[in-house]
Amino acid sequence: MIKVQVEILGLSSSPSAGGAYALLLRESFGTRRLPIIIGGFEAQAIALELEGIKPPRPLTHDLLKQFVDHLSVSITEVIIDELRDNTFFAKIILEVASLQNAIDARPSDAIALAVRTNSPIYVAEKVMAIASFEPTGEENEDYTQSAKKGKPESAPRPQAETEVASLHDKLREAIDKEDYERAANLRDKINKLKGQSPSN
Repeated sequence: MIKVQVEILGLSSSPSAGGAYALLLRESFGTRRLPIIIGGFEAQAIALELEGIKPPRPLTHDLLKQFVDHLSVSITEVIIDELRDNTFFAKIILEVASLQNAIDARPSDAIALAVRTNSPIYVAEKVMAIASFEPTGEENEDYTQSAKKGKPESAPRPQAETEVASLHDKLREAIDKEDYERAANLRDKINKLKGQSPSN
């Protein structure tokens, strides 16, 4: 399987996704972005760890990390390896006594565990090819300037970019369902947010 290493680029509430959150991943050695819509609990679990905030009692993902540590198991990587019916699937790759095992997981849970164990996050190239998008030149410039100023890569991205990510997710779903009228409207909203003229 060809896989691409990614980093967490942003995490924000997504009004267009009914109160869910948009998790935006970026290729570590490229420019493509992969938006994933996740639930509030998982978003909180990821955000707390990224911000270095320790809750008074361990969250579920903290508890899982304690199990991993106490059982002398290491998480070598997590990988988002499938996209079926507009739903992402992931695996957590564990190593026990030099043997590797893969455990099925939701991407949000896998990533919440990866940030706690400093494990690399990968996406299968076939998933990136279907579900990722290329940012505009202006968004790339914003990212480059932020990196030069020493801002952490995990810092939340501008609201407009995560909104575009959420709309791309909905656009893919509309196309899968062959709802082309909705897809056209979503495409126009994306172009408007990117500062382009709607297509005729």
